[in-house]
Amino acid sequence: MNRTQDIRKIKLGIVGVGSRGTGLLQELLAMEDVEIAAVSDLYEDRMREAAALIEETGRSAPGLNLRYQDLLNESDAEGVIIASSWTSHAEIAVAAMKAGKYAGMEAGGASSLEECWQLVRTFEETGTPCMLLENCCYGREEMALLNMAKQGLFGELIHCQGGYEHDLRDEVASGEEKRHYRLRNYLRRNGEIYPTHGIGPIAKYLDIHRGNRFMTLSSMSSKARGINLWARENLGPDHPAAKADFAQGDVVTTMIRCARGETILLTHDTTLPRPYSRAGRVQGTRGIWMEDNGSIHIEGRSRPHEWEAFGKYMEEYDHPLWQWYRQEGVRGGHGGMDYLCLRAFIESVASRGPTPIDVYDTAAWMAVTCLSEQSVALGGNAVSFPDFTNGGWIGGSSGTSSDYDGKYSLEIHSNA
Repeated sequence: MNRTQDIRKIKLGIVGVGSRGTGLLQELLAMEDVEIAAVSDLYEDRMREAAALIEETGRSAPGLNLRYQDLLNESDAEGVIIASSWTSHAEIAVAAMKAGKYAGMEAGGASSLEECWQLVRTFEETGTPCMLLENCCYGREEMALLNMAKQGLFGELIHCQGGYEHDLRDEVASGEEKRHYRLRNYLRRNGEIYPTHGIGPIAKYLDIHRGNRFMTLSSMSSKARGINLWARENLGPDHPAAKADFAQGDVVTTMIRCARGETILLTHDTTLPRPYSRAGRVQGTRGIWMEDNGSIHIEGRSRPHEWEAFGKYMEEYDHPLWQWYRQEGVRGGHGGMDYLCLRAFIESVASRGPTPIDVYDTAAWMAVTCLSEQSVALGGNAVSFPDFTNGGWIGGSSGTSSDYDGKYSLEIHSNA
């Protein structure tokens, strides 16, 4: 493989090379300016498979580390992609920042408010950024909606919805065989355990930490039946998942109220039969968009009381970044949004500058999980949302991500 020698190579480490980590590795290996300095995983076979993928591209063999601490101490990686189990994300990100390495964390919720505060405090002490790699913020549809919201097409925003509605019964029930950490979370936790696909784009629509913030949260969880039934019918009545007492309810609904008065509804629905959806809805004083029927209604443009197809609006209000991306050629997983999200992180590492999703965003979006667990345990009672910016949101800026003005900005720029 011939690669241009004068390209500035960005050295990254990867912690966690299971299914998602391997997918991200393959995305990175398609980028000429990325070198993989080191890989860490708890399983040696996964590391060997990752190393083989790297060497197949003509790159040097990476360092292999069973302990992520050794990767941080011994490699010359400038940034670390963290695709390990959910409950280890914050711990590894804190260690990476202390080691002076940019932390790029895969999606997942927090186990406690304390670990969210640790992320914030470590950034403030070290100055090393931490970015949640929330790819859904970079989806074409989500970025078009962001553009529409900022241009006032929906009027004043009143209510948004999002979530994670994805039939994962096979993955969860077979967690032991597949060495997948999701099973342990479903056995022992009950709440909105995977919030960031929904809350991330909504936070950008609603200017969270830029003149607005989350104030209170309330969650309720249904009974748990879906995995037991699926396991009995597909894996047999003696399979452990058929008899397990799952804590995680089949459907969890979470309401959040914001400082400016908007409300947000999140839905976690992964253990019943259903097609995939992120359950999106954006509603304001001048119109409404709904994901599940692919429709929009804008007062003064749509016929009264009738839906229109969203497609023509997405063309008209395509975010400038996606206009550029479509001309250059969309690539990578999940419809191209994985590539954009990774490139945003890499650009920040290369420039040693801020990230478009900052540590305050990361902490707040992840905190939805542990707050939801608290609310469910309290029978749906509302719980207070911490202000991770310590008042910074009031002035219209959480700090670092508001300073990011790179090519992969989540704001509106005419010259993306």
